[in-house]
Amino acid sequence: MRRQLDNRFVRLASRDHDQPDREDRLIRELYREFGGPLLRHVRKTTGNDLQWAEDVVQETLVRAWRNSAKLTWEPGLLWAWLLTVARRIVIDGRRRRGVRPREVEAPEEDTIAVPDGSDRTLAAIVVADALRGLSVQHREVIEETYLRDRSVSEAAEILGIPPGTVKSRLFYAMRALRSALKERGVAG
Repeated sequence: MRRQLDNRFVRLASRDHDQPDREDRLIRELYREFGGPLLRHVRKTTGNDLQWAEDVVQETLVRAWRNSAKLTWEPGLLWAWLLTVARRIVIDGRRRRGVRPREVEAPEEDTIAVPDGSDRTLAAIVVADALRGLSVQHREVIEETYLRDRSVSEAAEILGIPPGTVKSRLFYAMRALRSALKERGVAG
């Protein structure tokens, strides 16, 4: 078989150099004979990355086509030349990938979160609506302690009720507020 392969390349290589399709026939024959084995070899060196391996084989054969007039068309030497070129292409690819940052897909414009304060505003609207649903006594206690940041004693003095009553109303007011927010789907 090796002798048949040698003869076929020698016949194709030795024909008239003026024939326009000579190089194309040589490359087709080269791909037919070495494409599969070269792809298997290159897949091992690319970490079994089929797409990258196919690109390397294609680039190797393009370089063989460009240099077809200079190549020695003996199968053993040709195979060694193809392996060397493919190896160099893989090395160059690894170097390029090491220098360049890894490529990622850009997120769709709809999925990009832009902090604009709308969440905070919406939460404030929902809480204000829930507060309006509370009794006046409960709402006053929450406003004085949480919203105006007053102590229980200060709130008791302003509202004119004992501090124990403020604590009790605050407890029940917070429970009612949680329940109102839960109904609106805000609190867990």
